[in-house]
Amino acid sequence: MRIALDAMGGDHGPEELIGGALLAVKQTGLDVTLVGNQQILQAYLDRLAAGNTGSSHIQIVHASEVVEMGESPVDAIRRKKDASVLVAFELVRQGLVDAAVSAGNSGATMAAAVRKLGRMEHVSRPGIASIFPTLKKPVVMMDVGANVDCRPQHLFQFAVMASAFSHIFDIDHPRIGILSIGEEVGKGNILVKETYARLAASSLNFVGNVEGRDVFQGDVDVIVCDGFVGNICLKISEGLAGAAMQMLKDEIMKSTLAKIGYFLARPAFRAFAKRVDYAEYGGAPLLGVNGIGIICHGKSSAEAIKNAILEAAKMVEKQVNQKIAAGLALSAQDEEVVV
Repeated sequence: MRIALDAMGGDHGPEELIGGALLAVKQTGLDVTLVGNQQILQAYLDRLAAGNTGSSHIQIVHASEVVEMGESPVDAIRRKKDASVLVAFELVRQGLVDAAVSAGNSGATMAAAVRKLGRMEHVSRPGIASIFPTLKKPVVMMDVGANVDCRPQHLFQFAVMASAFSHIFDIDHPRIGILSIGEEVGKGNILVKETYARLAASSLNFVGNVEGRDVFQGDVDVIVCDGFVGNICLKISEGLAGAAMQMLKDEIMKSTLAKIGYFLARPAFRAFAKRVDYAEYGGAPLLGVNGIGIICHGKSSAEAIKNAILEAAKMVEKQVNQKIAAGLALSAQDEEVVV
């Protein structure tokens, strides 16, 4: 298996990205193709991989241009034909790699994937899924930012796609909920109510509404929402985790007794920090395109990049796209596809 990595994207530059690739290779032995400026990437690789036999599993494919984080995604993809993110997805299209990973401009990553790979049959709009830690097991939320204005059929398709993706956690019949302002039937806006009716009438394992306070309980496997709501949930969760840790540290520093307690409880604090760290889940899969792509946080560390590469490999191994296609085909007879 070979995974392409857009090695020019992200806030930390090629060093963290190549470091993540080396970690992935060391842990699994899979092959990674770095995409970007050949001279720059080779220099970083030579330094980081010194004495590391895993470098034999890494190759470089040259790309002369980069989509910067502040650029307009659609405009940049149109102008920069040799951008590293475009080249990465072109490798997927040609079958030279099995998946692509990028920590660069997320809008450009999605635009590049759609342009190079195209939408899957029966998919109106590809979407971005995200994995949230819960009290019991990870939950998949979709969409978390790709589509801010949605129709019921879009949310229905998100449910099908996210359910197929949840198979990477070895869940056979994922429980699906729709994010709403109350758990009772009939709660929510028009979009939620109409989507509820479609999901309830389908063969999916739909369990009803999920309130915001229940997201982290782990009672469902998939939570469906539009990208506007999903992105807010994602950003609030990231901010809350960091704020909670800082608040705890601030309180601990107020007394000697608390400092002693913290010293004794450090393993538990470290375990909690790891459990809520987005880096542990790699990146967010872009679902609904004819290939596998992972969108990583711009601030991704080497550990996060490693996990994103492993996540992409697991999606290939678990045949997620084939499961999505099968699920959409079964649902197509009941769903009007809106382009």
